Amino acid sequence: MAPPSLRVLACPAGPAGPDVLVPPLTAALDGTGPPLALLPENADARHVRPAEPVEADGIAALVTTSGSTGEPKSVLLPAAALRASAVATLDRIGGPGQWLLALPTHYIAGLQVVVRSIVAGTTPVVLEPGTFTARAFAAATARLDASRRYTALVPTQLARTFADPAGRDALTAYDAVLLGGAAAPPRLLDDARRAGLTVLTTYGMSETCGGCVYDGRPLDGVVVDVRADGRIRLAGPVLAAGYRLRPDLTTAAFTVDAGRRWHVTPDVGRFADDGTLEVLGRADDVAVSGGVNVPLAAVERALATHPDVTGVACLAAPDPEWGERVVAFVTVSGSAPTLGELRDHVAATRPRTWAPREVVVLDELPLLASGKPDRTRLRSLLTAR
Repeated sequence: MAPPSLRVLACPAGPAGPDVLVPPLTAALDGTGPPLALLPENADARHVRPAEPVEADGIAALVTTSGSTGEPKSVLLPAAALRASAVATLDRIGGPGQWLLALPTHYIAGLQVVVRSIVAGTTPVVLEPGTFTARAFAAATARLDASRRYTALVPTQLARTFADPAGRDALTAYDAVLLGGAAAPPRLLDDARRAGLTVLTTYGMSETCGGCVYDGRPLDGVVVDVRADGRIRLAGPVLAAGYRLRPDLTTAAFTVDAGRRWHVTPDVGRFADDGTLEVLGRADDVAVSGGVNVPLAAVERALATHPDVTGVACLAAPDPEWGERVVAFVTVSGSAPTLGELRDHVAATRPRTWAPREVVVLDELPLLASGKPDRTRLRSLLTAR
């Protein structure tokens, strides 16, 4: 029997309705239908070469990474891996329930909401198309009718919803809110948890069928390791098969060590004293300033704890004196802190050499559809300045 080709499924910018995705995805998961290439509406499908046979067995879906910091890659997701991820998630958060789909389904986080629903035998409620608002979230929440309720959000969505009284009331209806896609501001997490919300931070990527480490602890069956060079690697039944028509990238990102297959992530991390995983940032997301390696994600986390900072993203920019300097893009509530105040704030918990040397205050951070900061747009803003 010849290997199947891909069926291209165009997904809207917002969440896709269950009638659009559930039937073909169910068929792809049980092998009665072709694997799906999930792409944004109006996207050029030529890069996935849908007519060419799929190069691995048992593939149910293909998603393309966001490309927030590099070249987008199309990831081959086996049906068994998608199901393993869904089952492990449901086991961790308390069993089957009904999901609110608030994320685009051409990204792994949105796709997994649908897979978990299929595995649980429930139908997801879909947020109305359009710009995400707290009131739209509350209206969609009111349509949930199961005894257990779940959703997956990115930090910006949680912040907007939590800041609105109607949205905050709606959040209390959920047995678990999975939060991923970007680092969550510590203050937002603290405030949400003090309000009684069950918010679980998730770490993972398309190559692991979505989040596979919750609140620093791996899902059942997942193994986490930090190499001597600090790189995080992940193993278990949730791993992707590789990258569509890119055996070179597959070989670089997936390795076998002592009989176990690993995905070597682009991130660096460490284990805290309690054994939980702390993700420090991308291995290549470092500014070399005055001869000091400055992990930009760690600077972002430090700045996010400032009481007036509501959002933050950092970039490395060329500097004639320091080689590179850290530039912080921030959104604030009230009056903007000065550069000196923010440098002092970072230096209170991190080396002062890590503190930003430039601050740009924005009305809002530009974001990708996945909820991650759009660093390409930020760099364009920096160049324009």
